[in-house]
Amino acid sequence: MTRKHLFLALKILVSVGLIAFLVRSIDLGDAKARVMAADTRYFIAAVVMMLLQMGIAGARWWSVMRAIGRPLPWIEVTRLFYIGVFFSQALPSSVGGDPIRMYMAYRDGLPLSKAINGVMLERVVTILALVVMVAAVQPFFLPKLSADVRDLTILALAALAIGGIAGTGLLMVLDRLPARFSKYKIVRGLGHLAADTRALFLAPGHALHALAWGVLSQFNLAFCVFLLAQGLAVEVTLFDCAVLMPPVMLVTTLPISIAGWGVREGAMAWAFGLIGVAHDASVVLSLSIGVLGVVIAVPAGVLWLLSRRRGDTASVSEATEVIETEIEREGGVAPSPPAT
Repeated sequence: MTRKHLFLALKILVSVGLIAFLVRSIDLGDAKARVMAADTRYFIAAVVMMLLQMGIAGARWWSVMRAIGRPLPWIEVTRLFYIGVFFSQALPSSVGGDPIRMYMAYRDGLPLSKAINGVMLERVVTILALVVMVAAVQPFFLPKLSADVRDLTILALAALAIGGIAGTGLLMVLDRLPARFSKYKIVRGLGHLAADTRALFLAPGHALHALAWGVLSQFNLAFCVFLLAQGLAVEVTLFDCAVLMPPVMLVTTLPISIAGWGVREGAMAWAFGLIGVAHDASVVLSLSIGVLGVVIAVPAGVLWLLSRRRGDTASVSEATEVIETEIEREGGVAPSPPAT
């Protein structure tokens, strides 16, 4: 078994194990009744908003590419992002959508370093937007919590903010390594990443523009969760979703499960439990979010097949091999297993 296959097997094990544990801990009769009584109109509305999310996320990535001097048309970036969602959500793969996006952007004519750095920095913007949204809404939410939970939340928020700022700062100085290391391709790749990070975050116009799209995408996601909650008769407000979903999404980005399955359910059960939502309702809501993600991703698979007819003929494994080969040749930065 190769390392990739072992990593994939471990992710599947984590997802299946966590979901099995959570399902065994809930009242299946109550969960089934909640699903059967669901108002499908809210689910349809959530589908529409999630399709809109593709355009918003595309604008977030487009803002990053514009900042580093290699913009693609917004409609093309949105198409590539949507196809990336298909590989992240609908396929039990160790590859994920990020290397596919890098490959397709590279096939669209971008230099490899820009294709890789653009995706990586779009991920950074997404995480920073989550931090910004959490910081913005927590002061209004903290009074609802007990003293112990409130103190823990403040400490976690402070650590998150410091980590986000420090991590971004570190990316900016990766090209300041001693000159004797410049003979290594990986160091030259890090230098490209540092330059692009500065181009994005040290230009207020570019940084604010990208972060604004990032925050909007997180709020839209919270609105989708709110719509699903209304359809399932889960008693939460839009404000509750805006407060609780960013931390859940931060945890879900950990690349330890398949498309966040299991991790998302556990995180939501804990987070929504803080405001008194029943464990059963939280798990059903989270599973509905996962199903919604798959429903949204399936048409992107068709879009990918149509794209292959225009020249995107590489398979998933071939695309990954191309990225790895070109990284080795040009000295780019190899992507780690992507967050889902």
